[in-house]
Amino acid sequence: MTFYSVLEVTPTNDTWVADYIEPANRLVAQYGGKYLARTSSHERVEGEGGAPALRIIIEWPLRQAAIDFMNDEEYAPHLKARTAGSVSHHFLIEGKDDLAS
Repeated sequence: MTFYSVLEVTPTNDTWVADYIEPANRLVAQYGGKYLARTSSHERVEGEGGAPALRIIIEWPLRQAAIDFMNDEEYAPHLKARTAGSVSHHFLIEGKDDLAS
């Protein structure tokens, strides 16, 4: 079953960004993930709330691939830097329709 990581990221400083991109790209690919969107071009069309600087969507072949990526020892210092240098929200969403008849 396909899963999607949906992230909202607003950097509070950008000192971590340059060192984050290459390892994140490589490790996402290593775990079978594929970036569908990494963009500051987004708009709210319904509801209220904050406006994150970036929205990121990653497609994963399995839930475990996303979990393994997040728990990878090589990723750990980059995750720590990102969470320390940003306001981040990460949702893992199963690619299914619970409301389909």
